Amino acid sequence: MESQTFMLRDLPHEERPRERMMHYGAESLSQAELLAILLRTGAQSESAIHIAQRLLGMTGGLRGLADLSIEELTTIKGIGPAKAVQLKAGIELGRRMANSRLTEPVIIRSPQDAAEILTEQLRYLQKEHFICLFLNTKNHVIAQETLSMGSLNASIVHPREVFRAAMKCSSAAIICAHNHPSGDPTPSPEDISLTSRLMQAGEIVGIDVLDHLVIGDGSYVSLKQKGYM
Repeated sequence: MESQTFMLRDLPHEERPRERMMHYGAESLSQAELLAILLRTGAQSESAIHIAQRLLGMTGGLRGLADLSIEELTTIKGIGPAKAVQLKAGIELGRRMANSRLTEPVIIRSPQDAAEILTEQLRYLQKEHFICLFLNTKNHVIAQETLSMGSLNASIVHPREVFRAAMKCSSAAIICAHNHPSGDPTPSPEDISLTSRLMQAGEIVGIDVLDHLVIGDGSYVSLKQKGYM
């Protein structure tokens, strides 16, 4: 028996994603429905929801989708340059929303304060990113910079890159952080070794390394709290 593909226009008006969002709010929609709204239209014989469901299945969910480039998205059936740009724009807006608190004065009083800034930025990335928060003498965040993007499970950063960036913005102290794409924030021996080297370099140049956070999927580990600093 030949399968039949339903288009969005075949759905009752009240069951279409845009109409459901207007009536019930964005939080009531599935990930596929939200993506279908960003896609706007489907392809020949395939609805926007079907494309969204297939896309999530191919990428393993939102985490994998967020890591795809525009060029990689356009290789997927049903997604041309316009749809790829729309998807990347939606993802980038979400990332910027997570970063928006940095436009207001932020004071770091605990590892939790730093984790709240960084967790949503790092938890879905499939490659390791090494980020520094640069603080003034009052522990206000004055800048943030991604200093390294590694392979699937490795991020390489040299202390000179960290402190060059810190001196550029006249930072009095820094908080380092990187993600573990596996989702497990347990520090590796390499993480502990790097932290020790950063602390030694910080003592030489007179910039305090206050903490090093390892970010997992919704959780984090502070190397300072664990006694490694």
